[in-house]
Amino acid sequence: MELKTPDQLRLMRQAGLVVGRTLEALRVAARPGLTTAELDGLAREELARAGAGSSFLGYGGGGLPPYPAVTCISVNEEVVHGIPGERVLVEGDLVSVDFGATVQGWHGDAAVTFAVGETTAERARLSEVTRESMWQGIAAARIGGRVGDISNAIETHLRRQPASYGIVAEFTGHGIGSQMHQPPDVPNLGKRGRGPLIVQGLCLAIEPMVTLGTAQTATLEDEWTVVTRDSSVAAHWENTMTVTKDGIWVLTAQDGGEEMLNRLGVKFGPLSD
Repeated sequence: MELKTPDQLRLMRQAGLVVGRTLEALRVAARPGLTTAELDGLAREELARAGAGSSFLGYGGGGLPPYPAVTCISVNEEVVHGIPGERVLVEGDLVSVDFGATVQGWHGDAAVTFAVGETTAERARLSEVTRESMWQGIAAARIGGRVGDISNAIETHLRRQPASYGIVAEFTGHGIGSQMHQPPDVPNLGKRGRGPLIVQGLCLAIEPMVTLGTAQTATLEDEWTVVTRDSSVAAHWENTMTVTKDGIWVLTAQDGGEEMLNRLGVKFGPLSD
């Protein structure tokens, strides 16, 4: 596992801030009548403005075609890796945007889910529960703990809900740093005390994907877009984080995660300048 120096973490924080700002800009811009390609265009403008590179554009290999956009935009039944195009957003859509940026070769990766205009209470609750589970996973990380502690916290939060949700298992969180995807995998289901050790300098992308139906998925002919097999709506939230000697630092949250960590009673631990 790649362990980062303080200077490398600071570069990842710069990339993370680009990611956080861009996702917020896209959330604000999204409206009925806009295409997903137009949202991707806005993200490209944000990258250019920041002088940052894209983690996603051209990503591929292992038999996959090069990814053609800087964002993954997944609408309703699309779980993850939706390719931006001519799809027009309509009132009530639930949209998940996954976005990554690089600064001097170091990556930040995050995702948000939001509604276009007014949506149903069921869809809004799905997004909120998924977001909460991500933060529960982040809050469970500690130096000397295990990756399974994060996985278990995500699963436990989702299983405790009055409604039944599908927790997608085949797509996981991951290590991140000089590459977007690195060891270790961070599953969204698991047992405490299992998995790789969490140590100082390790960076993880925590990203639950949750559905209103079953957890079974399929990949479309474009070889990227993953959809629910039962056509149920999905949500996806993600942040890149690390654990310092002082606490947790969420590199892609604009406030470093301070507000949510304080709310959860967990110590906020950014690097001092």
